[in-house]
Amino acid sequence: MQKTISEETKNRSKKSALHKKQKDVMNVENTKAQMRKGVLEYCILSILNGKDKYASEILNTLKDAKMLVVEGTIYPLLTRLKNAGLLNYRWEESTSGPPRKYYTLTETGKMFLKELDTTWDELRNATNLVTKNK
Repeated sequence: MQKTISEETKNRSKKSALHKKQKDVMNVENTKAQMRKGVLEYCILSILNGKDKYASEILNTLKDAKMLVVEGTIYPLLTRLKNAGLLNYRWEESTSGPPRKYYTLTETGKMFLKELDTTWDELRNATNLVTKNK
């Protein structure tokens, strides 16, 4: 009898752990955040297409679009894009504080963005077909 109760307790514990893991995996907020992260590079490159901007302007544009990005996310991403040769930056004096770092697309960044534009259109069309959205 004692062995059966012990086995039941173990089984309940395993089921509880499995349920928690499934719940964590299926957290809709986590999934939504991952979807936003997946398109963040594309959005930043698009924001910089045709106009140089400093990080706060990029961040505000993303926040206005409900991308829910924080400063701690954007600066490493801008550095990664710069190190990849997709962005350059320049320092410019500001009338309202310290100098600002303005980011601009490189020629490589512009070509990369064109590729992403095509991929985004294909992905959006495929997603619309699968989810029956028109």
